Amino acid sequence: MTNYRIAIDGPAASGKSTVSREVARNLKFMYVDSGALYRGMTWKAVREGVDVKDPEAVIDLMNRSEWDFFEEDLTLKFTIDGVDPTDHLRSEPVRERVADIAVIQEIRAFMVARLQETAAFGDLVMEGRDIGSVVFPDALFKYYLDADPEERARRRHKELLATEGRGEVSEVLSSLARRDKMDSTRKTAPLQIPLGARVINTTGMTIEEVVDRIVSEVNEHRAASA
Repeated sequence: MTNYRIAIDGPAASGKSTVSREVARNLKFMYVDSGALYRGMTWKAVREGVDVKDPEAVIDLMNRSEWDFFEEDLTLKFTIDGVDPTDHLRSEPVRERVADIAVIQEIRAFMVARLQETAAFGDLVMEGRDIGSVVFPDALFKYYLDADPEERARRRHKELLATEGRGEVSEVLSSLARRDKMDSTRKTAPLQIPLGARVINTTGMTIEEVVDRIVSEVNEHRAASA
């Protein structure tokens, strides 16, 4: 029996994280946040005092670190050297440095290999920036979520107010623009619309509307294949 792999890509604050979690919950598939691995590596570098702009130092740290992956409540979790970094992955030091980590070719190769191994867990929904193009290019269901820059900035600003109690929309917009540029111009696995992906502009759409569309398409295929 073939396992289902749903790849959901898109830029920051396009809604892919919330949508992916809800799609996975509705379908009872495992949810995989690929960005968490890159943020985990960033957290480790910050914690160890390694300069994220020094690729050799970061690669050395990666090679010396032990990663363990496990499933918890239908979500992929991991530890690095026995420590679960989940509570720190969205912190500002990690958020502002992860793009520097993500452009390192050796780091991406390591993370892609780990992400591909998650297929052993069974049916899954994976979100990121190169899932449908690099990690699972043969995925039956590939989506690319996007939204207008101003809408994305408002969403991220709302998140920051809820989690950190601060942030200006203009600053968030500038930060997102910098991240978009780094993601789309990096030499290895740049952010792009994967071949064959269904593009959904989520501007003006509710989370429920986007989730319903994806879940319906998957369920229709499952019913037809039964």
